Amino acid sequence: MSVWKISSVILFTIFLGVSSAEAYEETAVENGGTLSGVVTLEGKVPRPKGYNLVTLPDPVFCGRISTGTGWRLLQPFNVDANGGFKDVVIVLTNIKKGKTFNYVPPRIEAVDCKFDPYIVVVRNKEKIEVVNKDPVLHDIQAYETSKMGARVLFNVPLPMSKKIKKEQLLKNVNVKNRAGKVISHPVKMRKGRNVFVMQCGFHAYMESWGLAVDHPYYVLSSQDGKYEISDIPPGTYKAMAWHPMMNQEFEVTIEPGNTTTLDIKFDAPQGRLYANEIEENPRFGLELLGDVTINPIVERQVP
Repeated sequence: MSVWKISSVILFTIFLGVSSAEAYEETAVENGGTLSGVVTLEGKVPRPKGYNLVTLPDPVFCGRISTGTGWRLLQPFNVDANGGFKDVVIVLTNIKKGKTFNYVPPRIEAVDCKFDPYIVVVRNKEKIEVVNKDPVLHDIQAYETSKMGARVLFNVPLPMSKKIKKEQLLKNVNVKNRAGKVISHPVKMRKGRNVFVMQCGFHAYMESWGLAVDHPYYVLSSQDGKYEISDIPPGTYKAMAWHPMMNQEFEVTIEPGNTTTLDIKFDAPQGRLYANEIEENPRFGLELLGDVTINPIVERQVP
């Protein structure tokens, strides 16, 4: 039940070798082991990204989630009061055979001008689903990304439902059946690439990241940072903890019928991380909207 830490690096668009060159073999697992632990972020949680709503489409509707001063925030780090780091992907990167991969395509919802969930795991060459639950047009642009640069995976409009009315949502009315047509699209990554990002071509703060895998030995950490991967064939493997902003690699030994504990600690990155941050006196302010107001009736964000 040994664990060895290999490396820790800050990730922006770095190639990650999750998939092995050989095809994954599904087989019966007898007396498998478990890998579990807690992922934490130590230090001050970084500031969120900040977007001036008056410079982007649909500022009033999308401003239903905002600061109340004309800014929309996107926080890539989901951390609880005790440092538990949510939505970090823990994956065995070199496992060649094991339990059946019962893949269910993840569904990303465009709701209240955000992509939810922010981080997903997909099976390479399989589909991902995206649906619009807003009464405004979104355009999904998906890219695979690595140190070699980005490449477009798909770029399609995301149709809205004809049954919902913007006026109702602007009054904070709970509207059922908001979903438009579900767009299903395969994620086909080039060899050596498995990180992708999806953005809205109209609303820059709508962002979702994904990691492509070819086996079922992965998990996303929970709200308190806990995770568990079970039914692992006994042996020694490389494991990775991945987040769009950082990653760490480890070596773990899984013993028959036992649990290997791997607690993962990330140091919070320091300094300015993004091009977009809130400005005290922006060049373009709410005065550009005249008598129109931006009312954060869904969520008032705190910088």
